[in-house]
Amino acid sequence: MKSVVALHPGHLELLDTPVPRPGPYQALVRTELACLCNRTDSELLHGRFPGMEDKFPFALGHESVGLVVETGERVRSFRAGDRVVGGLVFDLQMEGLDSGWGGFGEFTLATDHEAMVADGVADADHGWVEVHEIQTRVDADIPAEEAVLLCTWREVLGAFRDFHLQPGDSVLVYGAGPVGLSFVKLGRLFGLGWIGIVDRHEDKRRRALALGADSAFAPGAVVPPGKLDAVIDAVGSVALLREGLPLLRRGGSHCIYGVLTEPVLHIDKARADFNFNLFVHQWPTRRFEKESQPQLCQWIREGRLTSADFLTHRFPLARIREAFDEVARRTVIKALIEYEGA
Repeated sequence: MKSVVALHPGHLELLDTPVPRPGPYQALVRTELACLCNRTDSELLHGRFPGMEDKFPFALGHESVGLVVETGERVRSFRAGDRVVGGLVFDLQMEGLDSGWGGFGEFTLATDHEAMVADGVADADHGWVEVHEIQTRVDADIPAEEAVLLCTWREVLGAFRDFHLQPGDSVLVYGAGPVGLSFVKLGRLFGLGWIGIVDRHEDKRRRALALGADSAFAPGAVVPPGKLDAVIDAVGSVALLREGLPLLRRGGSHCIYGVLTEPVLHIDKARADFNFNLFVHQWPTRRFEKESQPQLCQWIREGRLTSADFLTHRFPLARIREAFDEVARRTVIKALIEYEGA
């Protein structure tokens, strides 16, 4: 099969790797579609993702959907033909080739978390890792092109719980990439009150307004209608603390979703009211992420949530290098990767 491999920083190749072998609690999944995670995949490729700087070469990808073709003998949650979201490959079966999750491969593995829990083997000694919890079956009426966006949408909707957001809250989102736009769209469906967004790109501000934002601002031009319940940093910038804290009501929350690259977080508390919350959410709470899937699928069925609002580019797997180039040019919201024969 073909895997997408970062050979060294900035150098991407499609390499032949063995089809992964499912263990007793795993399903072999043929990939239908994948999406680039703009920030994480780019940081991995260029050697800037924490903990992966010296792991080259490694196989990329963690947003994909596919169909089960084979299951291990102890699998109960998956059957052949099921659509599954979140398959990965941790062992590429090639000496010297590591895994950057490996989800862009033509085949991936999905682990039956529920069966491992029921059998008392959901631990590291039996090969369990926390990401297995979100490798889930998707109902057959949810098309692959919608299901692949669940990778992003589940994380974002799960973060509403980490940030303690409530219907009616007034929220300002920094960054109108796929995550920031998801906060806008899902926030509107969730029942947030006033939603504003800040981004330097006019076309992204327009897209945010089309998805339900009440106001869209260029950086430095933020004028909220009053003190806010929450500011959401969907970029990952320590500098936004200085800008966001004065905008919060007493007891409001500054919520960091984007991965922070700076090692030190400096808080000038004099810029905030007496009471405020700081939430740093750089890794999903898997239970919240998983539990968000039924609500998202219901919104998809109702026609209230669609990947068409987010997918701006399409590439066959053979042209995935072009997809990364377009992401680097900041022209992409979400790039869909299509697999031959899927």
